[in-house]
Amino acid sequence: MKQVITIQARLFPKKEEKEILDNLMRKWSSCKRYAFNRLLEGKARKELKKELQSLFGLNSRYVDDAILEAKEVLQSIRELGENPRKVIFGGKVLFYRLKSKHLSSKQRQKYKKEWEDKRKGTLFSRGDKTKQGNLNLRVIEENGQFFLRVNAGNRKWLFIQLNSSHKKWRKFAKTMLNFCPYSVRLQRKNNKYYAYISFEDDLPNTAIDFSNGAIGIDLNAFPSHIAWAEIKKDGNLKSFGEIPTPHLWDGRKEKRDYFAWVYANEIVKLALEKNKGIVIEKLAIKDKGYRGDYKGRKSRRVKHSFSYRKLIARIKILAKRYGVAIREVNPAYTSIIGMLKYAPQFNLTKDTAAAYVIARRGLVLREKIPLKYRELLKSLQSKSRSVSSATDGRNEGTAVKGKTLPYKPWRVLRVALLTGALLDRPLYRDLSPLKRMLVSGMGEGG
Repeated sequence: MKQVITIQARLFPKKEEKEILDNLMRKWSSCKRYAFNRLLEGKARKELKKELQSLFGLNSRYVDDAILEAKEVLQSIRELGENPRKVIFGGKVLFYRLKSKHLSSKQRQKYKKEWEDKRKGTLFSRGDKTKQGNLNLRVIEENGQFFLRVNAGNRKWLFIQLNSSHKKWRKFAKTMLNFCPYSVRLQRKNNKYYAYISFEDDLPNTAIDFSNGAIGIDLNAFPSHIAWAEIKKDGNLKSFGEIPTPHLWDGRKEKRDYFAWVYANEIVKLALEKNKGIVIEKLAIKDKGYRGDYKGRKSRRVKHSFSYRKLIARIKILAKRYGVAIREVNPAYTSIIGMLKYAPQFNLTKDTAAAYVIARRGLVLREKIPLKYRELLKSLQSKSRSVSSATDGRNEGTAVKGKTLPYKPWRVLRVALLTGALLDRPLYRDLSPLKRMLVSGMGEGG
């Protein structure tokens, strides 16, 4: 199994090299935008390739990569359900900032430079196995110093000094010297030039699986923390805790990206120490027909939080890198089941109890509704006829208007208990009354 590693390096072009490199970036970026518009018109790749080569004076490989990038942008926009004709290369945010009439000249100059860098300051070239690396943007070594050899066209080559302090640089140098393919993306940012080099590396075999149990992870934005729960292979709770994540939501993008790696590393380190696989929630939320853990306000927070998605992605990457098995489970009602069933039993927080449910779900363990809760449901059913008794206390679901609504008994319990319909007062943060109810029912303390 393979993983893609991307490392960052810094380029140091001389003055005359900067001019040639800037011109090459401008032509390639223009070629990409032109290809995007022609693809919208339905032009075929072969026909478009010849047109772009003559129009922009780029070789076939540069043109091929520009078409590929344009196709990926177009596909991404269509998958998001947006209008591809409204794509703004360079970024919508910067575009609308520049349209503002309330910018100072210094701010406008800053945004304009950033806009031009994003719109015109990119160059990309894919690696090729048959050509032993990368023909257009190739890393070479001379006397212990690394250079990027840039194909500038017309049989001209630039040899630009290249430095990197990335911890994977030695691995890349070894891979490069073995003539493995790698892709290179050049990006200009505030008069500085960066190279992002991507290559494939073998993933280790999964050494830590779910034979000893699992660690469930519940990510929370408000307040910002990661709740975790460790379970044995029989599903019983062994240990639990919380990891504060205050830096994941605030500060600059680069800072948030850095701390996403830091927190993901803490989770994987925990899995390595406990010798158990990781279970996380699958956040593919499309159905808006009924409410669950990730509906409504929490759903909107999660969907619009890039930090949340980045943290999950980094946990997956690091888990694979260290040979830790990872599973994704349905997030529906993990918080509700944890809050009503396990939080009062084990004196857990709502989030830690949700992590416990996630871990159990990762081992395919079903959640049976406690006896006292089933008695409450029967009493409610006799009054309203709204709860099916065919579930036998399990999460079987109930058919309503031809659609199955899973976990409906838990839904009814949540509404009844948290609004105080079955207690003398509604429950907010203090879930201790539920413990007395689970043990003795409504007759005592209820």
